[in-house]
Amino acid sequence: MNIKVHLNEPLDRVCVAIIFTLTIAIVFLVSGNGMCAERACIFNHKPRVKEFSWHNKKVGAMDQAFYLEFDRPMSQEEVEENLKIEPPLDGKISWSGRRLFYTLNQVIPYGKNYRLSLRGAREKFRGQKLGLEMEPFVAEFQSRDRAFAYIGIEGEENGRIVITNLTKQNKTILTPENLTVVDFKFTDDGERIVFSAINEDNKDTSYKQIDIYEVTTGLSKDFETKIPGQLRLLLEGKEYQNNKFDLGGENQEILLVQRIKRDDPMDFGLWKIEGNKPPEKIDSEGGDFLVTPDRKAVAITRGQGIAIIPLTGDKQSKIVGFLPKYGQVLTFSRDGSSAAMINFNQDNSNLLYIRSLYYVNNLGVEKKLLDTNGSIIDCKFNHYGTQLFCLLTEAKTKETEIVEKPYFVAVDIESGKIIPLLALPRHQDVKISMAPDGLGLLFDQVITENDLPKKAWKSLEGETNEDLVTDSAELIVSSQLWLLKLPTSSNPQAVLEELPIAGLKPQWSP
Repeated sequence: MNIKVHLNEPLDRVCVAIIFTLTIAIVFLVSGNGMCAERACIFNHKPRVKEFSWHNKKVGAMDQAFYLEFDRPMSQEEVEENLKIEPPLDGKISWSGRRLFYTLNQVIPYGKNYRLSLRGAREKFRGQKLGLEMEPFVAEFQSRDRAFAYIGIEGEENGRIVITNLTKQNKTILTPENLTVVDFKFTDDGERIVFSAINEDNKDTSYKQIDIYEVTTGLSKDFETKIPGQLRLLLEGKEYQNNKFDLGGENQEILLVQRIKRDDPMDFGLWKIEGNKPPEKIDSEGGDFLVTPDRKAVAITRGQGIAIIPLTGDKQSKIVGFLPKYGQVLTFSRDGSSAAMINFNQDNSNLLYIRSLYYVNNLGVEKKLLDTNGSIIDCKFNHYGTQLFCLLTEAKTKETEIVEKPYFVAVDIESGKIIPLLALPRHQDVKISMAPDGLGLLFDQVITENDLPKKAWKSLEGETNEDLVTDSAELIVSSQLWLLKLPTSSNPQAVLEELPIAGLKPQWSP
């Protein structure tokens, strides 16, 4: 049977032409892909980087790795040989498909601009044959600004939070002159500071009302311009006296405050304030406390031990862990897997006047690091949790009194080796802060009215702020900031630098 197709209609001819054209195109594409599998196809574009995870970003201590994603399989050897970072960042490379991962061996130094470039690498086919050379790729990124804040003590800075940006070489007073700051803490992104302060405009002189505020720092975790000094009241101190505070929750939206009711001293404890919810008391014993690094729980001193209480979820305000041997949590490692704690040895008559520093982790390890007959003032972990840097004192008898001699040490967690770093002339009310990139420890050296001869003290009357006092309620006359640069592989000696700043309670920005 013969079937004849008649293409007399214009529409029929158009349809046949389209079908013929599409058929030829499909055949060409299929055969073209086959050819490209054997050799570089002139119709293909050059290989390129599809994504660089740190492109035009600011990165900090928590950013430990970046990735490059390519649009096709590449010669891994050529990529690794031609990848350049300026200034250099030591790290190791791994691959997952078309993604290259670069993990830093050390924390990225703050306050620097970086340039990543890659050129000369070629695509690679299944038959191990090399194809086209990639399009050159260049990108830039920055580390966060190196900055710290402190409470000023002289001139217009007196009693106010001042932030010093060492990267941009500028200084900004963040808080108004009518507020005398008692204490402050950065949020994790560094863009805000929460602080407690006495309002000097308060007309009722029968008590010092301490309110808690939030202020913007002007620092930014990205390249968006931020305005410093924007103030917001978080919690008043009329009915309750607000004392020590800390921040919890994923975005630090939970404020934890030790509070005492003014007309009922028996009503005291730890309170949780979250957003617009009414304040909630979560502990009635009023012990010292410290929020865990993940901001999900709080460690509270409970008699002869440390209780762990969740801040959110079904088990909030209920003890989920208890460490009976310890009387104080000094600090947590950055990842929250370990902590430095003090055992006051009250259950051991042979060690009654000895304080012991312990390393405790979430795998059940409890390791004594040192004993001292003086004080363990504070300790800070390095970024990796492998070392502790501590300020200790040694008690010595001098004539009829006991004098405590302060000194800094580094403690290696694994070996237990203790390395002396620096001796100080005094230890009173010293506050220390570890730089997020490990550069060094900031600390203050306070001079109080009791440190000066009466003649010298009288000459300063009227020039001091009566609300600037130590933890033991001694009036602060002056305070100097210092930087202890920690040993590195290139410089094995700790270096002490006096900063041209009179201030209190210095804290590095995260």
